[in-house]
Amino acid sequence: MTAAIEVENLRKRYEDVQALDGVSLSVPEGSFFGLLGPNGAGKTTFINILVGLVRRTGGRAEVFGHDVESEYRQARDAIGLAPQEFNVDRFFPIREVLKHKAGYHGVPAGEARGRADEVLKRVGIYEKRDTRFHWLSGGMKRRFMLARALITDPDLLILDEPTAGVDVQLRHELWDLITELNESGTTILLTTHYIEEAERLCDEVAILDSGNLVTVATPEELMDRGPDRITVTLRDAPASAPDLPTLAANRREGRVESVEMDGDQLVVTATKGGLVAPDLVRALDRAGHEIVDFDISRTSLEEVFVEMTREGGSDQQTEPVAAADGGVGRTNRGDSE
Repeated sequence: MTAAIEVENLRKRYEDVQALDGVSLSVPEGSFFGLLGPNGAGKTTFINILVGLVRRTGGRAEVFGHDVESEYRQARDAIGLAPQEFNVDRFFPIREVLKHKAGYHGVPAGEARGRADEVLKRVGIYEKRDTRFHWLSGGMKRRFMLARALITDPDLLILDEPTAGVDVQLRHELWDLITELNESGTTILLTTHYIEEAERLCDEVAILDSGNLVTVATPEELMDRGPDRITVTLRDAPASAPDLPTLAANRREGRVESVEMDGDQLVVTATKGGLVAPDLVRALDRAGHEIVDFDISRTSLEEVFVEMTREGGSDQQTEPVAAADGGVGRTNRGDSE
């Protein structure tokens, strides 16, 4: 099966900034793939290379087997992009904007009108079809950006911070919509600063930091790398942590990091706490300790992400950003990417 995105040793340098430094990555067709990283990590540059706004310095980048430079038209026609920025012509009603967008990709005028109505209904703003973009509310603008990305019926949908600045209800509605798109066969590439979003939606995530690929894994695999917290409330708690053979054995195997008493609670920090917990319960029972309450708190994807990117570059590092016309600007780390 052809990968939806295939990049090998992908590099991009702007003067003194190495925005991408040899990234190799394969995104399977039909997957829901997350691209995570702090501001300035290289996510925007990566996307802009795929859609043709930025030319790579070196390496290879393909979309469904088409080189993004030598086969630009085929690659770009396969992609629908919903950028974080609102780069929309403000002087036309939104249905006209969608018809123009479809026309750029060779869709006949009659078909373009039907497609425009269809995607506006799909994102829930059909009643605003004759409204200019800048008269829409913030949430409706986000919905329109998604509609514009869908007008060409893309095989690959790239969503750059699709729920930035929207309320909780709209965020969940957009989650449901893009999940439905993915289940119907559309490959999704998502960048987000809401780590919960990636944890909930993505099959796999790649973490970029300072232009380098840190890891590619499922959210579950990443969360397994962090320590879990097992909290056992005991009825007649001892003053110090009980000496249990199972804890000593798990310490030797590297699973248990710490054991301490906090009032009437025995607190165990361990990797893959779900494997430690059953033995711990049995050991406490054999030792005569009565368990009142038991809880396992898993490491979140956000905690793992912060730990893996903690030693990234300086807060003053910058990453150039392609403007809508393909020109290059520059943003400080800490600005929205």
